[in-house]
Amino acid sequence: MAARLPQGVHAVLKAGRIGIAGAGGLGSNVAVMLARAGVGKLLVVDYDIVEPSNLNRQHYSVKHLSMPKTEALRMQLADINPYVKVAVCNSKLAAENAAAVFDGYPIVVEALDDPACKAEIITSLLAHGGFKVVAASGIAGYGGANLITTQRRLENLYVCGDLESCTDGGAGLLAPRVAICAGHQANMAVRLLMGLESVG
Repeated sequence: MAARLPQGVHAVLKAGRIGIAGAGGLGSNVAVMLARAGVGKLLVVDYDIVEPSNLNRQHYSVKHLSMPKTEALRMQLADINPYVKVAVCNSKLAAENAAAVFDGYPIVVEALDDPACKAEIITSLLAHGGFKVVAASGIAGYGGANLITTQRRLENLYVCGDLESCTDGGAGLLAPRVAICAGHQANMAVRLLMGLESVG
């Protein structure tokens, strides 16, 4: 896993701990990217199962249908990089439990669907202190890829996406834009592990 990395980078990534809130289109792709990068420990939190409608953008296959997303993802990550320690939590996140669930994981990638839940979790983690959050907003449809960016909105909050497009307008969710945004989130999480807090 270290063969294509600069000297010292692998050791930093291997010692890293990143939490992922949600294992859908964003979260499943982020987890795969971080496992390929060699991040040492991941915590994936989701309470949903894999459904047919997930397959157009989420990192699952037909064989994973009806499985808990956390378990399906853990299987895939073990095949990709068996040296990554993957912890899972099959429960619903709320403002009341978010900080406790992600205790020990100073970087949290927010990959939730519901806007109200997203806001609650982000606000709770930031208010608690000790967390850097990499969130997402605006990934729907097939708009220009270059509209998706990473922005630092607060001292410990980074937001990836175009910050505008939403599924309510009928644009839907497609794999390319979802994966592009997931790539932004994974890259920012890696940068934070490396001690780089700027967006670029």
